Amino acid sequence: MIGADPHEKAYLAPLCVFLLFLLLAELVRSLGDGYAHWALAEPRYWVFPLQTAVCATILWRCRKRYTFGPRRGFVFALTVGLIAFAVWIAPQWLFGAAHRTDGFKPGHFGAEGPAYFLNLVLRLLRMVVIVPLVEEIFWRGFLLRYLVNEDFRKVQFGTLTWRSFILTSAAFCLEHQFADWPAALITGALFNIVAWRTQNLAACVLTHAITNFALAIYILETHQWGFW
Repeated sequence: MIGADPHEKAYLAPLCVFLLFLLLAELVRSLGDGYAHWALAEPRYWVFPLQTAVCATILWRCRKRYTFGPRRGFVFALTVGLIAFAVWIAPQWLFGAAHRTDGFKPGHFGAEGPAYFLNLVLRLLRMVVIVPLVEEIFWRGFLLRYLVNEDFRKVQFGTLTWRSFILTSAAFCLEHQFADWPAALITGALFNIVAWRTQNLAACVLTHAITNFALAIYILETHQWGFW
């Protein structure tokens, strides 16, 4: 049974909680539609920081149950991370896809000052640190191995079968919004390759973080908040 073992819970809990907060944001937004107060009309500005804090706490409490592996493969991780970033922006550069300006705006509470700085820092912390940890611990650390053997801790990290590779890539894709499915599917496959090549969860987290950091810079430069 998935989640019965304490180690399984440690690998599953961060992503489950992360997704529950996304559901909460959508629920509050739908119920608060038409209200003037930002906390109801735009709940992501308080749900996302709370999500970041709760997930960070869970990750810290479960840290001893994660095995990140030896320090190797980081150059490969950097390379693949930048390739994945290119995949995300390719539809605009190659096919002229529309700009995505609707999303989390750092200047929602003001274009400068402490409110702007705090809003931006928390958003970057979520995107560059929490999301890579939460997602890679689950997708590559747990599911990629679980699909090889239900006792996933017996499976060497980075072990692949065609079934585990395809299903994990597809599931990672479905976690994202519909417009991002092509890029997310390719990215999921690339991150699986990093797991196979490096046999190192830390390299997968780094790859994901590099992709997200590069994308964050692109977002801030182009004001395409829909990529958050």
